[in-house]
Amino acid sequence: MEHRDLLDRLVATPRTLAHLVAEVSDARLDASAPGEWPVRTILAHLRDDEYLVMRTRLERMLAERHPVFPDFDEKAWAAARNRSRDRKQQLLGDFALQRQASLNILEALEPADWVRTGRHEVYGEFSVASWVEHWAQHDAAHVAQVEAALGETLSEVLARRSRTLDRSEDAANQPG
Repeated sequence: MEHRDLLDRLVATPRTLAHLVAEVSDARLDASAPGEWPVRTILAHLRDDEYLVMRTRLERMLAERHPVFPDFDEKAWAAARNRSRDRKQQLLGDFALQRQASLNILEALEPADWVRTGRHEVYGEFSVASWVEHWAQHDAAHVAQVEAALGETLSEVLARRSRTLDRSEDAANQPG
């Protein structure tokens, strides 16, 4: 995939998530199927992962020669998280802010930066380009999780809102 396409996908994720959860109650954010993360946990994971894992690894690959990254236990992270501070709007806003900080770095990459490498202790060697591709796939997987948990895709949310607006406009234009 082209670098620009990957960056466009990363740009879209915060907006996509905001659309998906805009009308979702706290109860629905916290509900989950057995063995699945609740939507609130997914949002918190994306926010935290953005600056603790994704951007940190990118920055190290750009600053160091072939850094080594330890494994990260997502299940332990999710179990230990303090959910009392995770409000929907704060999660969305914090994620968008962290994503923009990442994009500021990504947008400035030179061609030679995309081939720099690092090594994960479990998954092996990877380049900045393959890391950014993984990043975009990680986003897509979690967006799909949110859509599945809520039972509605982004396209369906936007179509439903459009129909609602059309009906509101029709009602407003009726002689009365």
